[in-house]
Amino acid sequence: MKLATYKDGSRDGQLLVVSRDLSQAHYANGIATRLQQVLDDWGFLSPQLEELYTQLNHGKLRHAFNFEPKQCLAPLPRAFQWVTGGAYEQYDAARLSEPLMTQGASDDFLGPCEAALFAAEAMGIDFEAGLAVVTGDVACGASPAQGLEGVRLLALVNDWRLRNLPSGDLHSRPTSAFSPVAVTPDELGAAWSGGRIDLPLQTMWNGRKVGLCEAGADMRFHFGQLIAHAAKTRRLRAGSVIGSGSVSNKDASRGYACIAEKRALETLDSGQAKTEYMQFGDSIRVEMKGRDGLSVFGAIDQDVGAWSESVAP
Repeated sequence: MKLATYKDGSRDGQLLVVSRDLSQAHYANGIATRLQQVLDDWGFLSPQLEELYTQLNHGKLRHAFNFEPKQCLAPLPRAFQWVTGGAYEQYDAARLSEPLMTQGASDDFLGPCEAALFAAEAMGIDFEAGLAVVTGDVACGASPAQGLEGVRLLALVNDWRLRNLPSGDLHSRPTSAFSPVAVTPDELGAAWSGGRIDLPLQTMWNGRKVGLCEAGADMRFHFGQLIAHAAKTRRLRAGSVIGSGSVSNKDASRGYACIAEKRALETLDSGQAKTEYMQFGDSIRVEMKGRDGLSVFGAIDQDVGAWSESVAP
């Protein structure tokens, strides 16, 4: 099934079930009002949502309405924790026995069409187009197989980075944006295999395609391994979000999903990075289409702008 969260003036929004082709939606408030409620009681509530989803896809819900991604918050607007990175390590892979993951801010995720606002262009504004899973409860010390069993939903993520600030610094990792819908693994069919999504991820910068990276082919650590690594010394509670980091391929002709990778390749090739980071007024679009040509998660479609006190909460 496919789930989304509409804006309703609250921090957590209103839960929706969205049709497979992303054209129609229906409120789920007869079952649950927020996605976190469903994650907390997955075994009881998710079958009810599945039934609603089936009825929506068969046109049997009289109060269905046209789905509008611009009205969406992130599917899970705020999460208990957000851990990401390390799934695609193309250049130091021989030295890595486990993923390099970092903790990010999870209290204020951006919606798919919400502008990304920053204090200054000089901070080195960069996108990171990747994948994410939302988990149920995962035990401390879980194995990769147990980690995969904990996957509840999958989504796209644009994990914003500020490259000219010290790497690993708190301020270099602003909030992240997520796709309009999150989907259960069964929606991907055979494309969900061994903890990987075997589909291409398209990244467009200012309307120009800069990446069409295969998400499964060079994913060194699958999501079960990422979840197990995150749970190595602590349990994960339902509603934890685990990200892959930017999708990357060994074949450079597939393009890139973050500017930092492009600049690294330029430096290796000519000794100097040529591609500049993003400027105010730029746009980024991230989308993944299934083997039927339909958008799986909807698109992250954001503009970059200047932060000002007028937009502060």
